Amino acid sequence: MSGTPEAAVSSVPDPAATGGNGLDLRLVPAALGTWACSLLGLWVGWAAAATAALIGVLVVVLGVSASRVSPMALGRASAGLLALGAALLAGGAGTAVRAHGSVANPVRVAAESGSAATLRVRLTDDPRPLHSAGYGGQPGGVRQVVIGAQLRHADVHGQRWSTGGRVVLIAPADQWAALLPGQEVSAAGRLAPPTRRDLTVAALRVRGSPAEVGPPPWWQRAAADLRGGLRDAAQVLPEQPAGLLPGLVVGDTSRLQQEVSEEFKTAGLSHLTAVSGTNVAIVCGAVLWLLRLFRLGPRTSAVLAGLALVGFVVLARPSPSVLRAAVMGAVALLALMLGRRRSAVPALAVAVLGLLLVDPALGVDPGFALSVLATSGLVVLAPPWAAALRDRGVPAGVAEAVTVPVAAHVVTAPVIAALAGNISVVAIVANLLAAPAVAPATVLGVLAAALAVVHPGAAEIVVRLAGPAVQWLIAVGHRSAAIPGATIGWPAGAGGGLSLAAITVVVFILLRFRRVRALAAASLLGVLLVFVPTRFAPPGWPVAGWAMVACDVGQGDALVLAAGGDETRAIVVDTGPDPGLVGGCLDRLDVRRIPLVVLSHLHADHVGGLAGVLAGRSVGAVAVGPIREPSWAFEQVRRLTGQAGVPLVELRAGQRMAWPALTVEVLGPSRPPPVVDGNDGTSVNDASLVLRADTASGRVLLTGDVELAGQAQLLASGVDVEADVLKMPHHGSRFSSPRFLAAVRPRLAVVSVGAGNRYGHPNGDVLNALTSAGTKVMRTDQNGDIAIAGGREHQIVVGSGARELRGD
Repeated sequence: MSGTPEAAVSSVPDPAATGGNGLDLRLVPAALGTWACSLLGLWVGWAAAATAALIGVLVVVLGVSASRVSPMALGRASAGLLALGAALLAGGAGTAVRAHGSVANPVRVAAESGSAATLRVRLTDDPRPLHSAGYGGQPGGVRQVVIGAQLRHADVHGQRWSTGGRVVLIAPADQWAALLPGQEVSAAGRLAPPTRRDLTVAALRVRGSPAEVGPPPWWQRAAADLRGGLRDAAQVLPEQPAGLLPGLVVGDTSRLQQEVSEEFKTAGLSHLTAVSGTNVAIVCGAVLWLLRLFRLGPRTSAVLAGLALVGFVVLARPSPSVLRAAVMGAVALLALMLGRRRSAVPALAVAVLGLLLVDPALGVDPGFALSVLATSGLVVLAPPWAAALRDRGVPAGVAEAVTVPVAAHVVTAPVIAALAGNISVVAIVANLLAAPAVAPATVLGVLAAALAVVHPGAAEIVVRLAGPAVQWLIAVGHRSAAIPGATIGWPAGAGGGLSLAAITVVVFILLRFRRVRALAAASLLGVLLVFVPTRFAPPGWPVAGWAMVACDVGQGDALVLAAGGDETRAIVVDTGPDPGLVGGCLDRLDVRRIPLVVLSHLHADHVGGLAGVLAGRSVGAVAVGPIREPSWAFEQVRRLTGQAGVPLVELRAGQRMAWPALTVEVLGPSRPPPVVDGNDGTSVNDASLVLRADTASGRVLLTGDVELAGQAQLLASGVDVEADVLKMPHHGSRFSSPRFLAAVRPRLAVVSVGAGNRYGHPNGDVLNALTSAGTKVMRTDQNGDIAIAGGREHQIVVGSGARELRGD
């Protein structure tokens, strides 16, 4: 989701310069009334919206009556009543008609029973990828796409209904991802009820390929050529910035790496990968600045800026979200050009009114709410805050750069908290750091897209110029997301959002009093001195002299072993399912040099984070076992190591490796099977590399995901498996034999497992057997990153999530 603000541009109008300090709020009740009608009609029902329309009639009558009693009041209170009444009448009636049509649509009725259907539709948006996390033998990635469409007719149980309505297609990515908005297609599958109350009639789970595919409109073909040219030109950059640049410029995230996407969400920067009012304001602002250099008149400049706006909308695809962004960006640009909040607020109100009357479903669209709130923060809050900072001696440019992201974040935080169930505490700083790079990267990206269809070589040169700015954005997202506690939990849903909004309003009111401001400043200083060190850099973390750390990477494994000779040097065994999670753990440990990465086996929850380990670190080699299954995972590992220029090597039982503070010996598999079926998760697990590591804190047995057969083979081979610390096989699953656990006799068992996972890991009986034998159990889902330090006899175990030291 777009977590911060769409209208956060880099300059704010100076109200003092124009005398427009006052706010013209007369149209705000009308805009809010129309929004309320949309919410009532979609959440409560069409009858509620119809009732609101009747109330609108009464309000209009009241306004007319007030104007007759006192003609002078026509321009004051009665004008506001007339506007509010008209908005309620139009908004309520329009929403009621559309909501009733959606509920009564025969396709919706058929969807309630899950009927099979063939739909003829016109696509209204780009196919959006559904990312799935890999686990076990299943690869992560995109296997399905979601496409918004307008229904033409439907064939259900031999009946044909020629009816309209919005539908959502959930379709196979490999067959549907290349389609363009505006194309008409036929799709067969099974209907399902819509999951959102936004006038959608039904969802169709598509089977097979699109049929009877019609041609796209010319402007969609032109947009596809421009977007494709930008994607191709971006390939001259490294993989991460090459995927980010099209998303930053036109919202094309088809090649955006999942690692970058997740880091941007955590850092509050995900709005940069969607077309927003920011893009519109930057592009049109750049055009106006260029025209001003040529001293063109205001009318000519306005016409050319309007053409630039239309061109950008075509480039970004004229979908509902892009049109919404264009309107909001135009309002933000109006505020910047006129420098008058008095003019900007009515413009924003009219934009909200118009958009909701055209499409009532925007009333429940989180992106629309974020757009409106962020633009409101820009035109209402940021100017006086910037003026206050300037009055206190802060330079003008710095004052605007600070107040814009702060204002946008404050007003959008309740919606973000309601949607995500957390609050990003690094978003303001991250957006401040990112702001200088957004405008040049966006302008150069748009220029590259325009040049790509004319001269691809020139487009590549422009892309290279944009490269440093895009690299900076990736670095900001990566570093911000790696901060421990970058987000804090908050109740999700409407209740959580409303509670945070109420707290924000109360704080604003209280800060109007001087004594409260002084107390707030003192409290903030206390938070910085006490909370920040304990929350973001907890005492004792990373533990001095740590020997091993089990990273909290969710449902997966990622172990780090100190190699010695240099505090920044360590061996990594498995990389978890997500590049951002393992990368953040290594950043917290300040691990920058990795002589060896060992992948115990090629399941996604052990190799999925490899890119996060390779990024920005010196890696000597990546090692795998003798099994090359699943084949998709091996090819992924080979591709990543090849791109990073890191050797890919093989380990076998009996090999021994040593570093100053660490010795690692490969114990198994002693007899790998000649053939392993990549679709058989158990056989791949039992072929896991098993390592015995002698560390400064004792002997550690790293078991990958070996199950019963693999454990029995280890015991039969006669190798010494006794260890002080056992990394539990297969996330503590029930496939751990009592005989194997008794042979290991660990003092500490570490379970790397994801909270609330659907696999039942770790198994309760296995944990009880361990604790009954006197083994201490630590779990990453409960204790966070788990570090082991100290000597063998005075071992210290630290859980970063629990934030307490525990000694054995």
